Amino acid sequence: MANTAIAASSAWRHTPVTAEGRLGVASQHPGRSDPAYLRRRDALAAPADTHRVGTPYAAVDYTEAEHRTWRAVYRALGPAHRAHACHAVLDASADADIPADRIPQHAEVSAGLRHRTGFAFTLAGGVVPNERFLGSMEHGYFHAVQFVRHPAVPLYTPEPDVLHDVFGHGIHLSCPRFAALYRLIGHTANQVRTEEALDVLSRVYWFTLEYGLVMESGAPKAYGAALLSSYGEIGAHDRREVRELNPRDAASTPYRISGYQPVLFAARSLAHLEDTLGSFCADFDDDIANRLRLPALSRDRA
Repeated sequence: MANTAIAASSAWRHTPVTAEGRLGVASQHPGRSDPAYLRRRDALAAPADTHRVGTPYAAVDYTEAEHRTWRAVYRALGPAHRAHACHAVLDASADADIPADRIPQHAEVSAGLRHRTGFAFTLAGGVVPNERFLGSMEHGYFHAVQFVRHPAVPLYTPEPDVLHDVFGHGIHLSCPRFAALYRLIGHTANQVRTEEALDVLSRVYWFTLEYGLVMESGAPKAYGAALLSSYGEIGAHDRREVRELNPRDAASTPYRISGYQPVLFAARSLAHLEDTLGSFCADFDDDIANRLRLPALSRDRA
């Protein structure tokens, strides 16, 4: 995940936790304070410290409790996708053949991705700098984590986990059209050198491949990976402003790395998304922020 710390976001309130998961403040999430959970999370993240992009890494012996969390999310996201995801995502999800009863290993997911689009997962343990995260996508690698969200709130995680990466990016990267957009972003990242330019590109990535919408039959439908892995946010259009996709506007818009996004951008169609990102990336260079007069933005980390 990039240094935007992409979140499979919803919200978590100060209410009793149920099997469905309550929504409200990310800082209060039990995954931020449960010592046993944090030890397990950190142990699964630790191998990423010395990982080189594209090299093999060990599988995880997931516990039955972790598999139960997977199953709970799988049961919830299936109907949510059918109601709120775009047609291209539904088709890609069918092709991805994600198991319902267990957490798949990265290598298992990667084998299917290589066959369909030439992509594979490479190991992440948490935040990955933009240069590495975005740039690796040109070469067919997507940074993904192996740890699982806290079982007390299975439908919300304040940080990306294996569910986010498989149900979001794994579905995307099963589709040649979406995979081509990842490679486009990666290629663009590798043509620039400044942190400022990479930050602008990461904002556009955030509002498209993470939180993007596309219009279908007059209604906004989700394609962004963070929406696809968030039961609470995928259809919550009444809680946010939806604007037509414009990369300059997206790059100028503050965003939250945890919690509902107050503003999202909708492409008129998947072809419009491809054309818009293609044009934006074709003119992208290290002076992009100055040429577009983009403001410096701080991220809401609440």
